[in-house]
Amino acid sequence: MVHCRLGWSEQRMVRAPDHCLDGMPVSSCGVRRLELSVAEPELSVDFFAGVLGWTVIADADGSFTGWVGDRLVARVVVGDRGWHVFFGGEVPRELGAGSSVDSGRVLHGPWAPPPRAGELCWVELMGERPDDGFWVSALGWGVEVKSAEFAVFTSERHGGPRAVAGRLVTSRSSGWSVYFAVDSVAEACERVSGLDGRVVLGPTVVATGLIASVVGPRGGECVLVERPAGWGGAWSAG
Repeated sequence: MVHCRLGWSEQRMVRAPDHCLDGMPVSSCGVRRLELSVAEPELSVDFFAGVLGWTVIADADGSFTGWVGDRLVARVVVGDRGWHVFFGGEVPRELGAGSSVDSGRVLHGPWAPPPRAGELCWVELMGERPDDGFWVSALGWGVEVKSAEFAVFTSERHGGPRAVAGRLVTSRSSGWSVYFAVDSVAEACERVSGLDGRVVLGPTVVATGLIASVVGPRGGECVLVERPAGWGGAWSAG
């Protein structure tokens, strides 16, 4: 970990365009950037660096960024809203449910390079009454319903469709849940405990792959996925 001072995204198909370029529908093809806002950003980014192996860069405004190689994973800032997902799109705007649209190159998604250990590898919308139609309209996605509780949002931005995000009906949480790739879920959970974090859900196999849910001592609950083959783990093959 490095700290430096530097200045300073049964199946049922539904589709609708977000915006149009030259008359063609444009959909969001992934995550532009990720942000975590917490009361103590330096301590939080140190926790995630210890668990996920990030290189940390400190900015003069008190924020921090976590990197894997030359690829930005997340920015950690002062605040209290937790994880915030910025999807790639043509027009920056707020979406709600802990997400926004930001313009610029998409860093994480089905057309980005495969996720390495420590990188974002999936996002999933959680809630009791998710409105699939809103996300189809807002981001130009399709939706493939896999079960009564679970669906996969898809993008055809660069051909496809490819899985870009998940949606789970649940009363346990709401908003966007973030997933990070690790080489070993069991070893990552040991690091979490050693850094005073908590394993919320121990290693278990779900449709996405072998996962565990963890949270740092100062917040930032997330899901770890063992060696995902691509964006979305097993959904990348769908």
